[in-house]
Amino acid sequence: MSVAPTMMLRDDAALRIFDTEQGRLSVVFQHGLGGDAAQVAQNFPDSPSRRRLTVECRAQGGSGAGHKRPFSIAMFADDVLAAADAAGIERFVAGGISMGAAIALRLAVRHPERVSGLVLVRPAWAFDAAPENMRPYAAVAELIRNRPPNEARAIFAASATAARFRAEAPDNLASLLGFFERDNAADFAEMMQAVAGDGPGVSRGVAGSLAVPTLVIGSGTALVHPLAIARALAKPILAAIFTEVTPEATDKDRHFAEISAAIGGFLDKNFNNQDQS
Repeated sequence: MSVAPTMMLRDDAALRIFDTEQGRLSVVFQHGLGGDAAQVAQNFPDSPSRRRLTVECRAQGGSGAGHKRPFSIAMFADDVLAAADAAGIERFVAGGISMGAAIALRLAVRHPERVSGLVLVRPAWAFDAAPENMRPYAAVAELIRNRPPNEARAIFAASATAARFRAEAPDNLASLLGFFERDNAADFAEMMQAVAGDGPGVSRGVAGSLAVPTLVIGSGTALVHPLAIARALAKPILAAIFTEVTPEATDKDRHFAEISAAIGGFLDKNFNNQDQS
């Protein structure tokens, strides 16, 4: 579903917003670290019956960095809620991929009156800040901030971390290498380093108190999004359904098709395309 973006000013950061505007069920669905609305569209089953709102987070996609610091998952969650307010969306299903899943979880815990359901796709965080699987992002950010672009890229490409990604997760490696070539590399690296060391700010105990329908999607052989993290996140949430999909490295088309089908089936079963406002 092609959607023309609009811009929203938060502090002095211009944020790019995608809102399908039509549909009785409102879903706020966020991209992963370094991603954008195109990544969301690749995973989410857009439909005339579902209104989807996506905010490209600060220093990512077509959104500016602004001057407010520090970058954090909490900051991004506040931006998303402000965008929902501006769009007149009172109650919604919160969801996202990787970092977007952490944003959604934080929204559900901090604003339970607003969130009617959760869709957590390939989460990179469970409950702890700075998990080990986010270290490659921190390493890339450190290189970008301290070395000339070509040198930084070459150092990372020759590293043991890159070798492992090349063998097990080539798509993730391509994303990491692409970060060295971004026009806003300095702001992006600052943001990425801060977020890689952050977390959703939600404890296991608090997550266990969530009572909304929840879908957690994981896949095996994922270096950045370990299956163990997805399972650990789903375990304490009593209403959670866990679904494992084909790894992207095994069959990319099947991977995205299974995610889209799982999300669509979950939304249809639990919300029957009803107005959540």
